[in-house]
Amino acid sequence: MRTPTSWTCALAAALLFVSTLSAEAADKRYPISYVQKVEVTAPSGRTAWENKDFLNCDDVVLTEEDVRYALQRMRRVLWRGYDPEKVGSTGCEGDALVTFKNGRVLAMGIEPTGRIATAEYDAKMKVVAGSSSFYECHPCRDLKMALLKDALNRADERRLKKLVAEGQLSANEAELRLKRLRDGRDKP
Repeated sequence: MRTPTSWTCALAAALLFVSTLSAEAADKRYPISYVQKVEVTAPSGRTAWENKDFLNCDDVVLTEEDVRYALQRMRRVLWRGYDPEKVGSTGCEGDALVTFKNGRVLAMGIEPTGRIATAEYDAKMKVVAGSSSFYECHPCRDLKMALLKDALNRADERRLKKLVAEGQLSANEAELRLKRLRDGRDKP
């Protein structure tokens, strides 16, 4: 049986380990504690994949807090896990430059769905060979999409109005679907 002292030491060690993990970036090459500066270069932008039936890019704004949050939680994926032709994409992306204390710069393109593309540059802004990477950040998606609830509701409304205008859906059915979609987003 453990004595209270050894139990307390084990608990303290576990808490220290967990706090150390949360202070590090999910990709150990980019620890949040080494970030010198975050500059959002394009808070909202469109790509060729923009789908206004899902989300209008004008409703999406990337913030410095979003970038820091992503650095702490992003998980690396292969291209096939990122490829917009095979994986859902909003086509909306904010861009940021993250400067680290060692002079390296990480260029990030972040979608509100948590899809992230990066490239790393040295202090002279020359691309580091083989530094392009792709990430997913599910907590980022959950946080940003909750904030974009109104924008998603407007996109649903546009999509359903279009279906009604094309005669593919009755106005009553569109109202019911819109109510179900909104109720689903309002649940915790």
